[in-house]
Amino acid sequence: MAFPASHKRFETAGLVVAGCGGVVFAYAAALAMMFASHVWLLDASGKPLVTDFLEVWVAGLSVLGGHPAAPYDWRLHHAAQVAAAGHPFSGFLGWHYPPPFLFVAGALAALPYAPAFVVWVCATAAFYAAAIWKITRRYESALIALAMPAALGNAMVGQNGFVTAALIGAALLTLETRPLLSGVLMGLLAYKPQFGVLLPLVLLVNGNGRAFASAALTTIALVALSWLAFGTGPFIAFFHYLPITATAILGHGTAGFAKLQSVYGLARWLGAGEAAAWLAHAIATLAAACGIAWIWRRDVPFALKAAAVAVATLIATPYSYMYDFPLLAVPFAFLFRARALDRLEISVLIATSFIMLVFGWVAVPIGPLLACLVIALIARRALPIPTGDVALQTA
Repeated sequence: MAFPASHKRFETAGLVVAGCGGVVFAYAAALAMMFASHVWLLDASGKPLVTDFLEVWVAGLSVLGGHPAAPYDWRLHHAAQVAAAGHPFSGFLGWHYPPPFLFVAGALAALPYAPAFVVWVCATAAFYAAAIWKITRRYESALIALAMPAALGNAMVGQNGFVTAALIGAALLTLETRPLLSGVLMGLLAYKPQFGVLLPLVLLVNGNGRAFASAALTTIALVALSWLAFGTGPFIAFFHYLPITATAILGHGTAGFAKLQSVYGLARWLGAGEAAAWLAHAIATLAAACGIAWIWRRDVPFALKAAAVAVATLIATPYSYMYDFPLLAVPFAFLFRARALDRLEISVLIATSFIMLVFGWVAVPIGPLLACLVIALIARRALPIPTGDVALQTA
């Protein structure tokens, strides 16, 4: 029996949504089993396990204890982490965030560790899911975004990839219709400034002075509030340790170049020297900037331009990890907003998730590959090349 095309699209959408819903449920079940086995969140004695969220919560304890500059001191911050974990451990969980993020850390530290972790992950995941839903205008897309392996990685360690993705997605979504709100969201991204490298270029090319002014004022307000709340100590410490941190992580690869999901990290992992890796990254960033300027001046849907900005952001930053890759759902969401995904685009969406799974077993810098796959899809739409494919609704 032959079914109409609309029925087949509905059937495909149902399968995708059901599959992603099953994946999200499996993620939740896996975390629950890991918690019960004391390999996630808390150990058998009820002490925090050593994951990325520990350094955020400990930084918050320093804020509440009246020592907001302490997290920037590597020695003091590590000693506080050891005290919270209840045992010595090798390695270092550094506090590299600008002082405004101390507000978030302090608020989380007002709760015990486990509730703070759960509240943080659930709240930021909800923010992320809501942003994807608003972009696509389909609630099912939130399930697809949460089913990406990077989302599970983010939840396992309590990182902030959900926040970064949601801020960038929401800022781009509101840029045309609510530029003041868009600027505020861009200003809030100052907590992780390496992901805002290309945003001033976007506002310049777009000629959106209101969004630019709003972003600048938001950033200034955050700095001023931080200074009033914490004094000059955290700012002095932040700028003192910033070059030391950059040298350790980017120069010497303290955390491992295999984990650094950028063009710079890929070049260093392949054996390039620091100067050559920076040159490669600069070329990639310049290419991304030129691509944004090019597509922004073309007569294409705004959603396609927004998708280009979101994925180019992953190319431009030299300092990104796999937990930052929930952001990859944002360009897919904008592609869907422009029009339904076709077979090739669905295949690439699935392929990127499977490639992310590789990182769970073998640490390799796959970030540039993931970004380039999405860039190819955007270029395919932006260039007047007939695809001869039939659009399929994915959610």
